[in-house]
Amino acid sequence: MKILDKYIFRQFAKAFLFSSIAFVCLFVLVNMVEKLDEFMDKNLSLWQIVYDYILSIPSIILIISPVSALLSSILVAGKLSFSGELPAIRSAGVSMRQLLTPFLFGGIIILVLNILNAWWIAPAAFTKLNAFEQRYFKNNSSEPHENHNIHILEPGKRMVSIGTISADCNKLSTVSIEEFSGIRLISRTDADTMRYDSKKNEWVMQNASTRFFTKQGEAFHFERLVPQKLALSPNSLAELNLQPDEMDIMLHYQYLAKKQKAGFSGLERSMVKFHNKIALPFASLVIILIGVPLSAKKKRGGLASEISITLFTGFLFIGLQKTSAIAGDQGMINPMLAAWLPNILFLGIGYAIYKNAID
Repeated sequence: MKILDKYIFRQFAKAFLFSSIAFVCLFVLVNMVEKLDEFMDKNLSLWQIVYDYILSIPSIILIISPVSALLSSILVAGKLSFSGELPAIRSAGVSMRQLLTPFLFGGIIILVLNILNAWWIAPAAFTKLNAFEQRYFKNNSSEPHENHNIHILEPGKRMVSIGTISADCNKLSTVSIEEFSGIRLISRTDADTMRYDSKKNEWVMQNASTRFFTKQGEAFHFERLVPQKLALSPNSLAELNLQPDEMDIMLHYQYLAKKQKAGFSGLERSMVKFHNKIALPFASLVIILIGVPLSAKKKRGGLASEISITLFTGFLFIGLQKTSAIAGDQGMINPMLAAWLPNILFLGIGYAIYKNAID
């Protein structure tokens, strides 16, 4: 790395670190003002309050990283422009592409750190944060959670309907298993309860009544115990209570694969969250392509204009990200496109600004 690149990279790294700390403190301060009454009502100690906010920092960093990267690149490139250093650098034969090199190197480092954060650190922290808030802020948090009225498509054209799932997911109540041949229903088995036999890895329906439907009519059969081999397992049922933000990247991928195989519907929100874990770390790198060329030319207003541009672009990016995520959650657009759309649009804007700065 050349001396000039090292100089610019150090300035960018310092600005990014300072702006990230400032934004994190701002987020924490605003949130603390909102939750101060709750902290006092629950009589939480200072350490418990600090612990709560420490766990929220990884998620905050993911949100503010693109804005911090944009602000840092604009401030450093703007400072070079206003001080007259940038014209001297450009007159020495340094192209815009060469000028971008130290910024992009810093962006790659931010990208790697954000991947580690989004894929593993933030999910682990969110799990602990969720457990902490369930303990201190949710009413009746000690009561076991139960899922109701679940419908699952099993391999072999079988539909499993579950009224209630117990807390340990080993006992199901009000269970129906319907088997189809094409679109024709050929049998239906109903039972009050169904328990999981861990030794045989199978479910056992208790007091099961089965009706067989043929062209000649309907036949009825009752058995006290009916074993059922299902792809469904207590582990897959337990994952119903997991939030997408609590899963690391591998668990999230496996979760979606199992749910799609089991025939679960309404997975759009979880799919958007999954693709966001991949797309969001790249946002900081993409948005640097806007900041550096944008500040390469002198503008009136000085530092105030630079900060204004940063805040406008940053809030525009966050707003677009939230809007596309909602559209993806509701199935209006493809979940992968919903996650990557802000990056794609801002990459196009950055490229246009970059080409304009070269001319």
